[in-house]
Amino acid sequence: MKSLKSKIKNHKLIIGVIGLGYVGLPLAIRFSEEGFKIVGFDIDEEKVKLLNEGKSYIKHIKEADITAMANNGFKATSDFSKIAKVDAIIICVPTPLGVHNEPDLSYIHGTLENIKPHLKENQLLILESTTYPGTTEEILVPFIESILGSLPITHHSSLFTIGENFFLGYSPEREDPGNKNFTTKTIPKIVSGVTENCLELTKTLYDQIIDQTVPVSSPRVAEMTKIMENIHRAVNIGLVNELKILAHKMDIDIYEVINAAATKPFGFTPYYPGPGLGGHCIPIDPFYLTWKAKEVGLRTRFIELAGEINTNMPKYVVQKVGDALNSVGKSIKGSKILILGLAYKKNIDDLRESPSLELIDELIERGGNISFIDPFFKTIPRTRKHNIKLRGEKLNPQTLSSADLILLATDHDDFDYQMITDHSSLIVDTRGRLKSSKNVIKA
Repeated sequence: MKSLKSKIKNHKLIIGVIGLGYVGLPLAIRFSEEGFKIVGFDIDEEKVKLLNEGKSYIKHIKEADITAMANNGFKATSDFSKIAKVDAIIICVPTPLGVHNEPDLSYIHGTLENIKPHLKENQLLILESTTYPGTTEEILVPFIESILGSLPITHHSSLFTIGENFFLGYSPEREDPGNKNFTTKTIPKIVSGVTENCLELTKTLYDQIIDQTVPVSSPRVAEMTKIMENIHRAVNIGLVNELKILAHKMDIDIYEVINAAATKPFGFTPYYPGPGLGGHCIPIDPFYLTWKAKEVGLRTRFIELAGEINTNMPKYVVQKVGDALNSVGKSIKGSKILILGLAYKKNIDDLRESPSLELIDELIERGGNISFIDPFFKTIPRTRKHNIKLRGEKLNPQTLSSADLILLATDHDDFDYQMITDHSSLIVDTRGRLKSSKNVIKA
């Protein structure tokens, strides 16, 4: 342990980051900025190729950052045998939901199997992927302890003793893509370890790159903390989404209400409604706890209700689109509907769980003639749930005026909202971005 800690403090540690997406890539860059040598692992050969060419595939990550990391010795690879050459391994792979909203840990299991033959003594393994409380202790600990040493298998000789010659930690990611006010360096980071030695090494490692680390007593606490953060947002967004529907029925502008309430200097935090939840955390993580709660004989009613409301928001928006078209003697079937914005939130190029994709699928199913505009996408990349083959349009008066209805799904700052308002005959605004007028319907 002492040699490993010394390597960390002297920035001589070689770090392997597994999963080079929205979490893993910024983390790798941050470590590299502090002089650590990084090996990046990903099963996506295209990502590996682009990184080794010095190219970025994430909008808010500059190619200059990739180049600087390469100049410090960074290499991307899909060859997991190189795990044997690193001192610390950080797993940042996706944890999606299965078809029945059950946790899908296949990426974690696949990663563990890939690295198993190449693990060695005195490595530090840290999981960053969001998951249910108990994952580290129930899955990673038995996995490490099952790796046998040189004695006959009948002696049950594990190669590793956690906390003595192998170290295991959990530190949930807290990335917010597109948020310029907070970075990997400035966002406080929760750290935990299976043993005191594991915690000490995990904390020491992140102390090198993060302004403030927050140690907690166990991986379960760290896992629960991450889930709670996202449940807090999911439940409050579910609340304002429900209130939005009620406010519309009562002819009240919910956005004006929220902004008025937000002037209270205590006891109120503004959350804003939308066409549904998106991103890699909020639509998914609450269901991890719901699943785990059932395992221990409890039901998380608040979480389930919020999930139900948020999941149904795209259908509510489609209904509002239908009502808007009906008001001018048209129907969804056969109408030209232009979607503005694909990403799950504004000013980023992230489609994960985006409600825009749900809206497009639903409108196509109802016979709509659908097109889209998004400054970050020329086409719609295939996702785990969607395979939509559309090519993006250009934002100009002709495109706007030729559509029967404009659906503002993601309010990117790059959009010219004056042009949109001036040249659109009918607009359904799901983000409260536009001022109320004859041709603007809030949804």
